[in-house]
Amino acid sequence: MSIDQIFLDGIRVVSLRGEIDHTVKAQLTEALLPGEPATGMRIVLDLSGVTFMDSSGINALVTTHQTATRTQGWLRLAGAREAVQRVLHVVGLDDFIACYPTLEQALTA
Repeated sequence: MSIDQIFLDGIRVVSLRGEIDHTVKAQLTEALLPGEPATGMRIVLDLSGVTFMDSSGINALVTTHQTATRTQGWLRLAGAREAVQRVLHVVGLDDFIACYPTLEQALTA
């Protein structure tokens, strides 16, 4: 898995490529929550390059969402492929984390 990060207008955009499973959980968690959470942290996670995600990814997303919400911020998901969308839907994650078809839509919502 590869992880790239940029800041756009105060929003941290984290772009992932590859598979999210137990072998990359620590790397993913560190990328999403790299230390002491800042107040009002706003994160868009670009999943357009993710081909597979298991429960390790779900756990990292839930932890990030809870941390962001606790600090008056948010987490948005963008561009998930069909297989990843299915996982998000089956576990109900799309019920409480905003999911958008494109990165642009997630950034402007």
